[in-house]
Amino acid sequence: MIYNKNLAFVTSDFITAFLIRAIGQLLQVADIQSLKSLGAGRHSKISENFPSGDIASLVYLWNPLTIITCLGYSTSPIENLMIVLSLYGACMRLVPLAAFGWVIASHLSLYPVILIIPLVLLIGSGLDTPPRKLFLQQTHGDGHKKTTNGSLYLINFSWRRVVLFFLWASAWAFYVLVLCGISLKDYSGLGEMFKRTYGFILSVEDLSPNIGVLWYFFAEVFDFFRDFFLIVFHINILFMVLPLAIRLHHRPCFLAFVYIAISSILKSYPSVGDSALYLGLLGLFVNALADMQFSFFLFSGYLGTLLLSPVMHNLWIWRGTGNANFYFATAMAYACFQIVLVVESVSSMLNHDRALKQGTTMVAKKEQ
Repeated sequence: MIYNKNLAFVTSDFITAFLIRAIGQLLQVADIQSLKSLGAGRHSKISENFPSGDIASLVYLWNPLTIITCLGYSTSPIENLMIVLSLYGACMRLVPLAAFGWVIASHLSLYPVILIIPLVLLIGSGLDTPPRKLFLQQTHGDGHKKTTNGSLYLINFSWRRVVLFFLWASAWAFYVLVLCGISLKDYSGLGEMFKRTYGFILSVEDLSPNIGVLWYFFAEVFDFFRDFFLIVFHINILFMVLPLAIRLHHRPCFLAFVYIAISSILKSYPSVGDSALYLGLLGLFVNALADMQFSFFLFSGYLGTLLLSPVMHNLWIWRGTGNANFYFATAMAYACFQIVLVVESVSSMLNHDRALKQGTTMVAKKEQ
């Protein structure tokens, strides 16, 4: 039975890696076409030299966090597979597949619900490209009204596919609930299931130590303020969804990476499997994030906290020579490094878009 579990988790991770590689190849082709249509030949040559899909799949597959997740018999590989499957389906504009992956991932963990925005953007407008104004500047900068395939690709938004996605998502969700209702009819039904799954996630009832920060905070907070802070912590994720979507709507895959990273920081019961997923997806943007600062600092910080965390847990829980503050300090440092990674990656992506804008402006002036 143990070998069957290992085989299932390893197979899930291999399929996830192959899907990430396929997404990377699609993104690279779309990026090269967009850069060539903008006249940014130097950037397109750099993008051709670094196969981001291969790099991302290897980062995910050989990440120690991925291996640890498999050895720990966690269900995170299944959840990661469903998330990547939904992204792959959206990139390929396979609406039923994208809806299936999103519904199952949301059913397993709840937090992938926020991925509805990048999935809709991918299905409606297509893969990541430079900002629309760059295409408009390239096509209208000389005073003549011209259009390119890239500009048309960005401007046309397929509402029909989006409506179809919601219909398929509703159908898959109904199908999942029917199956759950049938299997749980002798165990208090769907109401008890929602209470013990989504209710358990939102109420943070289990305060067992983990790599997150909510367990320590709610162990210390007064019961009178518990409901207030529960609302604040959970709604904190929603506060970031809309501003990031407005600013990064032209790069939906990167937006999905940011959402996954933020949810892994703020979710009630995070695991290293969540970090393995967004670190793998980060490799998809190796070309755009080549100038990201603090790379060595972040690598050292991740490595240090992940090595210290089990040591502090052992000293506190098993040996009794430490206390909760030792372990919580590593959790706080881990959260801080994740926040720095998200901020720096978003900043580098925006700087990359600004560099493209400056390059296309110079090209347009030379043509005039």
